[in-house]
Amino acid sequence: MTNGSTTDNAPSFFQTFTSFSRAFWCSNVIELLERWAYYGVRGGIAVYMVAGIAIGGLEFTHIQKANIFFWWAAFQSLLPTVTGGHADHYGHKKTVAFAITISIIGYICMALLTSYWPFFFACMMVATGTAIFKPGIQGILANSTTKENATLGWSFFYMVVNIGGFTGPLIAGFLRLMSWKYVFITSACIHSLNYIVLFFFDEPDRGHVKKENNDKNIFETIIRMFKEFWQVLFNSLKNLIDPPLLMFLIVFSGFWMMFMQLFDLLPNFITDWVDTAPVAMFFGKLFGNQSWIAFAESGKQIPAEWLINLDAFAIIFLMLPIGWIFGRLRPVSGMIVGIFIASAGLVVAGYTMNAWLCALGIFVFAIGEMIASPRKSEYLSMLAPPGKKGLYMGYVNFPQGIGWMLGSKIAGPIYQYHGDKTTLARQYLIENLNMAKDTVAQLPLDQVLPTLSKALNHKTPLETTQFLFSTYHPEQIWFVFAAVGILSMVGMLAYNLLVENKRQKESEETAKQA
Repeated sequence: MTNGSTTDNAPSFFQTFTSFSRAFWCSNVIELLERWAYYGVRGGIAVYMVAGIAIGGLEFTHIQKANIFFWWAAFQSLLPTVTGGHADHYGHKKTVAFAITISIIGYICMALLTSYWPFFFACMMVATGTAIFKPGIQGILANSTTKENATLGWSFFYMVVNIGGFTGPLIAGFLRLMSWKYVFITSACIHSLNYIVLFFFDEPDRGHVKKENNDKNIFETIIRMFKEFWQVLFNSLKNLIDPPLLMFLIVFSGFWMMFMQLFDLLPNFITDWVDTAPVAMFFGKLFGNQSWIAFAESGKQIPAEWLINLDAFAIIFLMLPIGWIFGRLRPVSGMIVGIFIASAGLVVAGYTMNAWLCALGIFVFAIGEMIASPRKSEYLSMLAPPGKKGLYMGYVNFPQGIGWMLGSKIAGPIYQYHGDKTTLARQYLIENLNMAKDTVAQLPLDQVLPTLSKALNHKTPLETTQFLFSTYHPEQIWFVFAAVGILSMVGMLAYNLLVENKRQKESEETAKQA
């Protein structure tokens, strides 16, 4: 199945790659720096929030962490459904500049605040800044690509996203060994560089028709701006309830429900259950680094975000060829294939204590992600009427928000009671070793596993971890999210049959008549 275009006279990869404008390249630089800052924080924050105070964490519960991610998803992914329309109206560059400011303030507050509610509101600042940023930067990209170079353009954009996604956690992994504050401050500094890039390009034509301003005084200007704001908001919501569009967004939200657990839940799973010391040992021997070998021999574990970073690493090197190869599929068909592969990868990544098998699962997940995720932006950009690119790029975030919110609500309780190593260790002490509940409850977080190890006469913490893994099977939680991914794939097949095939035929008939 092709994307409906002929391939005989199609431009070459090099011709397509050199056809992009300055606005396209600058928007990618801005996205690179923003994602570097964002993923520097997001890569390890799931671990930071639940880590013990004794080791520099906040010691929130998984329920509290899930609540933060739930509202983070609501702010970051649902707000663009309305901020996209405002980006079209007021200008994409202005929108991006405003968003940068909000996010920087949020990162600085996250470095300074450690109590639950103050930290919660700092997270919401970053989420809001990102929500405003996304449709602005994607609107610039959508207006600086053409039908001929859009597939490669969005693939390149997605590759850039993951260069930032790879670089941020890699550097943050070193910084957090000194202090978590350095992670947040560094992200604020990196994001602030985008103010400079904004001066290097003119905003592409966004198809927006400017109305003549006949305001006589400041009062009339305020009234006009107030009316415009709510009119744009109303139009954004009115467009959203278009049945075919809404069906697509809801169906694709299942993919995001599964997808976000790679960043929100897998870091905790790896920290609790996966033995990453062999990875440090392998690279220590490969590069002759004695400190890495000593690190592994002592039983220490590498940061979870470094292992998950394989996802971004794979995308950096494979996104363009995979985008080029699977560009032959129509966008919806590509999403169906990608969702299936990503679902399989997530199960493999979370079904083992072996770091190499976990890494394999993350790599497979990345392949599915590369096939599915960029195509949804291309697809909605293709559906967007002139002058509404920012609005439809805002809609791109709607399924992510719905899926992320539902996933957070499910993941928090599931992991707190069925996956968290400390919780399961406390449970074993009470139910199998008959320790008093009050005594177990009063154990500091960092003393629970050593207490169980001593009671079971285990020689190492790893032995106790393996015992708990085989006793409680926390790996089974991943079947829940894989099942959601498969349901999303089935829903996308139905959408393809009921909606997309009909739309494609109508588009081809219109092209013939023209």
